[in-house]
Amino acid sequence: MNREQKFRLFRICLAAILTAGIFCSPASGIPLLILYLVPYLLIGHDVLKRAFQGLLHREPFDECLLMTIATIGALAIAFLKTGEYAEAVAVMIFYQTGELFEDWAVIKSRKNITSLMDLRPETASVLNENGGLKEVPAATVPVGTLIAVKPGERIPLDGIVIEGCSGINTAALTGESLPRDAEPGTMVHSGTVNLTGLIKIRTEKSFDDSQASKILELIETASLRKSRSERFVTKFARIYTPLVVYAALALSLLPPLVLTLMDQPGNWSEWCYRALTFLVISCPCALVISIPLSFFAGVGGASRKGILIKGTAFMEVLAKTEAAVFDKTGTLTAGSFEVTALKPAEDSHEEELLSVLAHAEQYSDHPAARAVRKTFGNRTLSYEVSDYREIPGRGVSCRIRGFPWDPGKEFPALAGNRLLLQDLGIVSGDTSGAGTAIHAALDRRYLGHAVIADSLKSGAEAGIAALRTSGISRIAMLTGDTGEAAREIAAKLGIQEFHAGLLPKNKLEILERIISECRGTVIFAGDGINDAPVLARADAGIAMGGLGTDIAISSADVVLMDDDPGKIAVAVQISRKCLRIVRENIWFIIGIKVCCLILGALGLAGMWLAVFADVGVMILAVLNAMRCLFTGNAESPEQGRNKTCKGKNRNGFGERNG
Repeated sequence: MNREQKFRLFRICLAAILTAGIFCSPASGIPLLILYLVPYLLIGHDVLKRAFQGLLHREPFDECLLMTIATIGALAIAFLKTGEYAEAVAVMIFYQTGELFEDWAVIKSRKNITSLMDLRPETASVLNENGGLKEVPAATVPVGTLIAVKPGERIPLDGIVIEGCSGINTAALTGESLPRDAEPGTMVHSGTVNLTGLIKIRTEKSFDDSQASKILELIETASLRKSRSERFVTKFARIYTPLVVYAALALSLLPPLVLTLMDQPGNWSEWCYRALTFLVISCPCALVISIPLSFFAGVGGASRKGILIKGTAFMEVLAKTEAAVFDKTGTLTAGSFEVTALKPAEDSHEEELLSVLAHAEQYSDHPAARAVRKTFGNRTLSYEVSDYREIPGRGVSCRIRGFPWDPGKEFPALAGNRLLLQDLGIVSGDTSGAGTAIHAALDRRYLGHAVIADSLKSGAEAGIAALRTSGISRIAMLTGDTGEAAREIAAKLGIQEFHAGLLPKNKLEILERIISECRGTVIFAGDGINDAPVLARADAGIAMGGLGTDIAISSADVVLMDDDPGKIAVAVQISRKCLRIVRENIWFIIGIKVCCLILGALGLAGMWLAVFADVGVMILAVLNAMRCLFTGNAESPEQGRNKTCKGKNRNGFGERNG
């Protein structure tokens, strides 16, 4: 509770004590009114001030004006007739209690979001020429500066580790509790925590461009994109508030005037009291507060799980999802290619094939080469490689010396696709099936080939199943990869509809067709780079690869910070729960208001029931809205282990790019 809230609570308690004491006092008449004005002004002076400012700015019709008219009118009626001043003071006390409760709820929901960015340190330890450390404001550190982060400290700026190894806790950005390994060459991000060892980082981005700053800006601007329900509430309040003011005015004047003209007692004070009760009941603050709070709390709950929703409007889109369309590479698959099979020729064996491939590919940065070296592991590259040359669209050629059967002789070696061998008249073996073949030849003798394939993300299968369970029956996959590769992944995930060999424009055409065939909304999940047009066209674009992919954050409507496709089902569940709570609040609030307004107009509801219809309903609606805070407790169907999205090649490895 902040200082302002504590002061408001103090005022509420003091005003309640004074009101109770005055209620028991023997005073009457004007002295009693003066006594009651003390707690009334103590608790209501800020409401009176806001109502007066609204009149000055020609924006009078809000709950402050309604409360001001109702309570001042109640004091006037009490002075002229009833003498029950406590009722008017109690209305203001209960109203301020409701405001205090609202503030607490907003702060509680905001903590789920701001806690992400509270982890971002404002200072950085810069390494000087002598190896010492100097604490400076992180906002002043230029790109390319060397900084040190000790165990237990938070990383202030995005950068690349140049020295040291450690575990990095990325929970602040991704919601993932398992630490990630960081070693020289690893990209690390601001807001994450260095766990075990001292690391030195070369900064790659400025403070304002860092990942944490961008996410903070994204979340802070999410409220600008209002949902249809929020826009309805805003328009409703603008029309509804002046209508009830005029209705209350008519209620106070027309019935007694008609009765007077009919030569019957008009009882003006009774009808004025009814009109004032009508005003208190009609306050729309329960709607105005609880609906945006529900969405805001839902966005906060989702952000705790590493799901960043750029606006509450997209929560409605996710809640109404009928079809989900996926890119393959980097979305359903890890985007990190692996050797899935070694197929040596008849006169060769796996060790010879893998050894020649590893030696030939040791200088290449191609994803296929990295996959081969990863499979070769920590074994020693004992042969001498010379005359190394990369051939664009084909592979690599080199000469290898040091084989046991003739250590002094150099043998020409090749590693690449079928075209590389065909150009030199070497016949390659059968490569039918899924995956990309990397062939090897030594001294014009064909050794066999390795099958390179993308691995399925561990959360993909459970995520697709969860989407089906949630009622999304149409799931499609669009990819630029080969038909065999697409068919294999689709079969593993149980996806019946898939399209392969697509360019970005082809993906857009197919998505347009799917949208035209669906009555509900269509979401698309991709990596945010090659799929930018499709992400933009979908009702909601979901980008994988929030860590390290700037364009994903700028082009998508939802960003999954830990690349787990299973989080898409969680986002849909969160959105549906929030929308259900919003509808519950709308029907509950309007229903209670209408009933109490009718009772108030008929004289069957007094000021105390009016207080319940206003403050009580608001508290109940806010309590219901707070349930959205716990939507983020839903777990992803399966937490993916392979979170990185490196070495993407959307067209497979049929062609080497040198």
